[in-house]
Amino acid sequence: MAVVHVSAHPLVRHKVARLRAADTKPPEFRDLVAAISRVLFLEATADLPLRPVPVRTPLADTTGEEIAARVGLVPVLRAGLGMADAMLQALPEASVWHLGLYRDHATLKPVTYYNKLPAQPDMDVALVLDPMLATGGSAVAAIDILKKAGIARVVFVGLIAAPEGIAALVAAHPDVPLYLAVRDEKLNDIGYILPGLGDAGDRQFGTR
Repeated sequence: MAVVHVSAHPLVRHKVARLRAADTKPPEFRDLVAAISRVLFLEATADLPLRPVPVRTPLADTTGEEIAARVGLVPVLRAGLGMADAMLQALPEASVWHLGLYRDHATLKPVTYYNKLPAQPDMDVALVLDPMLATGGSAVAAIDILKKAGIARVVFVGLIAAPEGIAALVAAHPDVPLYLAVRDEKLNDIGYILPGLGDAGDRQFGTR
C-alpha cells in the first residue's frame, strides 16, 4: 500500500496558510510554492541511496557520501514548474522532463498535450510534481506514462490534496508514495479542492 506522507513541519504549515490567502499576489505566491517545495523535496528524497566518495579536507583525507541515484523531476505543466525550479536549487544535478496535462472541465478527465520524456529514460527515480491533487486523474495519467517508459520508481509530490485524489492515486498506483504539504477536506461539485487555494497555475503566473 502506498505511503501517504503529509508534512508536519511547522514552516510548511505556516507557509500553507499564506499560500491559501486570496490576497497573496503572484510574486509572493511563487516564493511560497518554492519554499514549501524545497522542504517536501528533502522529505521525499530522504531514502535515496548513497555511495562513498573520497574527500580531501584542508586537514586530512576522509570519506564522504554522494547520491547514487539519477533523479528526474517531472513537473506537470504548467503549475508544477515552480516546484521544479525550487527543487533544482537543492539538487542541480537532477534532470527535468516536462509533461503537459490538463483536466477537461466538462468530464474532469485528464488530457495529455505535451510529452518530452526521452526514448531511453535516464533516471532511477522520478518525482512527479503537481501542486494540486484534486480528482487524481492527471497524476494517475502522468505516472502511467512514466511507468510505460520503463521508470521503476516514481514518487508523487504535491502541495494540496483532496481525499478523493489521494484515494484515486493510491488505488491506481499503490507502489507510489505521496509527499504532500496538506490533506484538505473534499472536492466541490465542480472538482475544485476545498478549502484549497484556487487555481495554482493562475495564481503563480497571474493569469485567469
